[in-house]
Amino acid sequence: MNDRHGLAPTASFSAAPRVIRLHPEDNVVVALDQLLSGTLVRGENVVVSGLVPPGHKMATREIAVGEVVRRYGQIIGFASVAIRAGQHVHTHNVTMGEFSRDYAHAAETRATPAASQPATFQGIVRKDGRVGTRNYIGILTTVNCSATVARAIADRFRRDIHPDALGAYPDIDGVVALTHDAGCAIDAKGEGLRILQRTLGGYACHPNFAAVVVVGLGCETNQISGLLASQGLTHDDRVHSYTIQDVGGTTNAVERGVGLVRSLLPAANAVQRQSVPASHLVVGLQCGGSDGYSGISANPVLGAAVDLLVRHGGTAILSETPEIYGAEHLLTRRARAPDIGRKLVARIQWWEEFCARNGAEMNNNPSAGNKAGGLTTVLEKSMGGIAKGGTTSLNEVYEYAQPVAAKGLVFMDTPGYDPVSATGQVAGGANLICFTTGRGSAYGCAPSPSIKLATNTALWERQADDMDLNCGTVLSGERSIAELGEELFRMMLSVASGERSRSEQHGYGQNEFVPWQISVVT
Repeated sequence: MNDRHGLAPTASFSAAPRVIRLHPEDNVVVALDQLLSGTLVRGENVVVSGLVPPGHKMATREIAVGEVVRRYGQIIGFASVAIRAGQHVHTHNVTMGEFSRDYAHAAETRATPAASQPATFQGIVRKDGRVGTRNYIGILTTVNCSATVARAIADRFRRDIHPDALGAYPDIDGVVALTHDAGCAIDAKGEGLRILQRTLGGYACHPNFAAVVVVGLGCETNQISGLLASQGLTHDDRVHSYTIQDVGGTTNAVERGVGLVRSLLPAANAVQRQSVPASHLVVGLQCGGSDGYSGISANPVLGAAVDLLVRHGGTAILSETPEIYGAEHLLTRRARAPDIGRKLVARIQWWEEFCARNGAEMNNNPSAGNKAGGLTTVLEKSMGGIAKGGTTSLNEVYEYAQPVAAKGLVFMDTPGYDPVSATGQVAGGANLICFTTGRGSAYGCAPSPSIKLATNTALWERQADDMDLNCGTVLSGERSIAELGEELFRMMLSVASGERSRSEQHGYGQNEFVPWQISVVT
């Protein structure tokens, strides 16, 4: 069993060349340096046979055909051929296989003591009492057909090409168009439309938006009236809408939208940040471009920060259901109550059936980049991925884009594809995203800022322009997981207070709005 941050209490490093053993029961170690054939790994008393790249695994003993391969003390696959001690362990000699999991629902649930001195950040308190970390005006679309108009409206307020447009409104973070390629030719009573409407509704009332303008075409399946009614929204000083057909075409639609936004600017700008408890933070947890180090450095660091967030009354949303597959039993044991654990297992079973219906398999994840970084199976990826959620009890399980009401650690069912997953989290109320990466992801999220964590120092040095925190110092022994977790928690508070993350500085966010589409397009 892993310890509270993904590493076993007995995790040990070997010297010259460096490897890390994550659990006494493991039959592999992870290379921190490139391992060359004939080199003695002293801590393991094993001679390297062949080449083992950094971040990849080396066998510490003979592993017979069909025998389990263990990392983190957990099953990550089965040997497809006999593996000798010292050999590279990866996709060429490891495969997936079925094995039983002891879900032990709620067997390890625990109370989390509250922080003695509650942390605070400078947030934006909305009329309904919810707290934003940013102050945007959003242009939402009901259908792909209105995407061009929405983008044209937002472009008129871009500070880089029209610096005067928001010159008098310094407290507005921007005007963003969040478009998608769905909204029509789908079942009007189906789950696909319900998910799309739930997602749009979550964004329309998100506390990081001062106001939104919804633009439709007019004849689409996803009618504005149906969208608003399904989400309990009405036209007021925050929500405005119209269709291209009703106002007489594209030119008029763009001008109508520009005029609406201009009328909203004074009220949107009239905000003042104020000190609020960290309990108002709702943080979406993401990992993308993962590598063999993700579960050793950045994910456990994020988990340590999540534990602090929960102690201060905040909420963290763990997601990416295909990327907890095979590790879900470690979460069900921490469920606050047995029915919450069973909810999680039900979502796993839905995914198994969904993949079977579509001729796919859960091991389609990890990606090519994940494998190049040392991750062999989705089981291995999952074991590292759940470390993002820290160690506190799992308090609730939500379906995609459902409003998140529970405090503490919760789970939202989403695909593993980062833009789709984070879109659901933000629709559920996430006002901040923390995103770990080992290969180097270029990602941002509007209207919620995204903090990027590098798993290794080589990535940090190569792509520092996109990274906010280097967790590679855990691998070198310079910093502890607890120290970096504390630093990350303080960074969350700073970014929530208005400090711009790297992805925000680059203007990422509008193109990363990707609602999950599961419906048949006809």
